[in-house]
Amino acid sequence: MIEFDFEVDASGLNCPLPLLRLKKALTVIDSGAVVKVITTDPAAHLDFGVFTEQAGHLIESVVKESEQQIFFIRKK
Repeated sequence: MIEFDFEVDASGLNCPLPLLRLKKALTVIDSGAVVKVITTDPAAHLDFGVFTEQAGHLIESVVKESEQQIFFIRKK
């Protein structure tokens, strides 16, 4: 398991709410810190992929479990 500094549980939320929760979390952590985002939105990987690429953040890992996707995103 990857170590993380902040956790966001966006389970049960659909686009764009998981992305908005991620963006909010990134405003309260320092550069280099990792956010763990738990989501059940099957399209979250698309939103997170485009956002992190454009903003310069790094998706360190994605863990897929039954109905959940867990993202570990490092802030630039």
